[in-house]
Amino acid sequence: MKQIQREKSKKRFMNKHFTWLPVLMLLGNIFSIPVKKAGKAPVVNRSISFAVYKSDAYTSEIYNNTFAQVKIVVEKVSNKGISVVWDTALNSMLKDYATIEKPQYKKIMIPVNACTEHLEVKYTLIYNSKGNELQMEYETPASDKGETKLDINI
Repeated sequence: MKQIQREKSKKRFMNKHFTWLPVLMLLGNIFSIPVKKAGKAPVVNRSISFAVYKSDAYTSEIYNNTFAQVKIVVEKVSNKGISVVWDTALNSMLKDYATIEKPQYKKIMIPVNACTEHLEVKYTLIYNSKGNELQMEYETPASDKGETKLDINI
């Protein structure tokens, strides 16, 4: 008799307390979805502007056969690696480039994950005069706040 009472009390205890278990599991799943979404870092647009211009008139006869090439590359850097997200090349006679008063201007917007990614800007200036070549490379990180403005003076 006591054994039957113990079994009945165990069943009541289990029914009373474990009936809520599936309900708690369901609530846990429902509330975990917003937490997962909130854990993702926001994607923001980073603005980078380029102004390319010549610093001199280059009217001397020595510059008549001199070309200048500007290669610009924007890379996205994250814990997954580095990837090129934008690139361009300008190639012209040195004396034909825009002046500082009216530079050649370009503005780009690139989306990045604010917490895990950043942008780096690399540009190369290549001067070629009668087969003689001079190459200069530059690198700068893009700003995490506001716009990055890059003046490229050739």
